Amino acid sequence: MKNIVFIFGTRPEIIKLAPIILEMKKFSDKFNVIICNTEQQKELSNQTLAYFGLKADINLDCMRENQSLSSVQARILTSLDRVFCENKIDATIVQGDTMTVLCGALTSFYHKVPIFHVEAGLRSYDIYEPFPEEVMRQMTSRVADLHFAPTNVNREALLKENIDDNKIHVVGNTVIDALFCLSKDVIESSENFYKEKKIPIDDKLVLITAHRRENHGQRIDRIIDAISYLAEKYSDHTFVIPVHPNPNVKDKIYARLGGFKNIYLLPPLDYPNLVYLMKHAKLILTDSGGIQEEAPSFACPTFVMRYETERKEGIEAGVSKLVGADYEKITAESEKILSLPKAETRLTAKNPYGDGTASVKIIETIKRYFD
Repeated sequence: MKNIVFIFGTRPEIIKLAPIILEMKKFSDKFNVIICNTEQQKELSNQTLAYFGLKADINLDCMRENQSLSSVQARILTSLDRVFCENKIDATIVQGDTMTVLCGALTSFYHKVPIFHVEAGLRSYDIYEPFPEEVMRQMTSRVADLHFAPTNVNREALLKENIDDNKIHVVGNTVIDALFCLSKDVIESSENFYKEKKIPIDDKLVLITAHRRENHGQRIDRIIDAISYLAEKYSDHTFVIPVHPNPNVKDKIYARLGGFKNIYLLPPLDYPNLVYLMKHAKLILTDSGGIQEEAPSFACPTFVMRYETERKEGIEAGVSKLVGADYEKITAESEKILSLPKAETRLTAKNPYGDGTASVKIIETIKRYFD
């Protein structure tokens, strides 16, 4: 019996790790699953865990208001060190590129515990785009024992960094697995959520998310300017913005967009409610990583409000487009979609990020690793 600890702290990590956890739990004769939540996003992470029918075995409550990146890292490292000292752990699984991922990998390395990195090999090659995630995922790759790469592009990136090919496994992205975990009843139940809020969900729906650290400051101002212009010009369209709680984003968005009748500002959404919006959206504007991967499954055009993306497969496949925090690009590209009926704007390319079998492939690889 191997004790496997899953370490995460944010909602995207849970969405992408939950299918693996559920798959691993099917092999209770081989694996004892330990779920550790640093609570980097406390409310969002616990809310999302509950949706998948999961509960953390260990909660670390590591976040404090307005703490620096160094303070967050120190607190998570210290908390995780106690976890490893108090539990016999045979392997650690982390996902992505958050502070929790880096700290989980470092703590495992210090305790000489194997590290399995899910969603490995994503690169922008600009250490400040995205910041600080690009450096965190590169550092994690240096100590990981198994690299679960979503695509061959990610595999090639790891090979260029002299990662042993035998340690790299192309499996697809588990975010697609998570979409398949959603039952029809759960998705349809979200309809009542929007009816109660009197938000029209029709063929003129625009979903917008903006929260990344590198987009704070003047960039978020330009993004808001673009949204304001689009909402005013396309007054017959509905713009829904789940607003990130970070005051650098939240305060500006509410101050400048709160007065529009066709803009609905919502608190962070439950995962099913966000998926429901993606499923029905005519257009998505986002600086999120996960949404870039999920939206193609719903044939929805997606404009990425970043200057670099580590998810280049979507750009190359034509299912997403980089527009930066550039007012002219955001408005010009959006108008190409919003000026047409929704039926004429649907994507025809397949989702380049996976087919929903990544979790099965990952568990089979881990079983072989221990065998």
